[in-house]
Amino acid sequence: MTETKSRKSGFVALVGRPNVGKSTLMNCLVGQKVAITSNKPQTTRNKISGIYTADNLQVIFVDTPGIFKPHVKLDDYMDKASLSSLNEVDLVLFMVEPEKIGKGDEYIANLLKKVKVPIFLLINKVDQVSPNSLLPIIDSYRKIGNFKEFLPISATKGIGISDLLDSLAKYLPEGPEYYDPEQITDRPEYFLVSELIREQILKLTAQEVPHATAVKVERMDEHVKGKRRIEATIYVEKDGQKGIIIGRGGKMLKQIGISARKQIEDLLGERVNLQLWVKVQHNWRSDPGFLKQIGYDQKDLS
Repeated sequence: MTETKSRKSGFVALVGRPNVGKSTLMNCLVGQKVAITSNKPQTTRNKISGIYTADNLQVIFVDTPGIFKPHVKLDDYMDKASLSSLNEVDLVLFMVEPEKIGKGDEYIANLLKKVKVPIFLLINKVDQVSPNSLLPIIDSYRKIGNFKEFLPISATKGIGISDLLDSLAKYLPEGPEYYDPEQITDRPEYFLVSELIREQILKLTAQEVPHATAVKVERMDEHVKGKRRIEATIYVEKDGQKGIIIGRGGKMLKQIGISARKQIEDLLGERVNLQLWVKVQHNWRSDPGFLKQIGYDQKDLS
């Protein structure tokens, strides 16, 4: 009679400074894009869950917005969304750059002292540094925090991922399979579509414009001539930003649409007719009512 292995399962928060690679790691872990990535900081705004399922392990990764000192209402939302996650999970992964601790990471490490669950320190991008530099980095963090594991990884190269999963299986409790094994995220399709559009804005525009944009999918349930019709509005804060997004003769908006459509078709597995509009909503990042209207809801902060 063969002995059945117990199932481990649980919720794991990914925290760290903006642009440290949290979304890239989550996409790597679940094997498909569920969070957008960009070389610009503050790419992730909402808590997004990616789901990893193996024979005897299911991990629900919560990719939080990067933590930084808030300046406007949207920043405050992002910090609260990050910190609220830590009260709801079984384990925290604190991801850092491969360098000795600085003021930004020290700020986060001090916040994490209030957390009761186990915390792993993930040193990302280790493919970019000498292995000899890792011990001084680990020592600098050991002095300030109580970390259960110190794990060097590379989210882009897949280095250390199997060691990370082994460590998660060791620390997570026995539990049920919360989601169907085929499911890779808890976010609805319209949310993922809006994020894929925003990802292309981040990639194709520059300066302040990307952080002044929000995308709301107005409808995506109709099929016309074998294509799924998706209508979305891109919101900006200033008329000049609207001009940049649209571009001369509508060239930039057309390019955003073409690039986003390809990503959306990969996600949905069907042909798409994507219609985009651009509207000005002055100072939307500091307007709680509008933030709620476009999906940054108060319930995500509780």
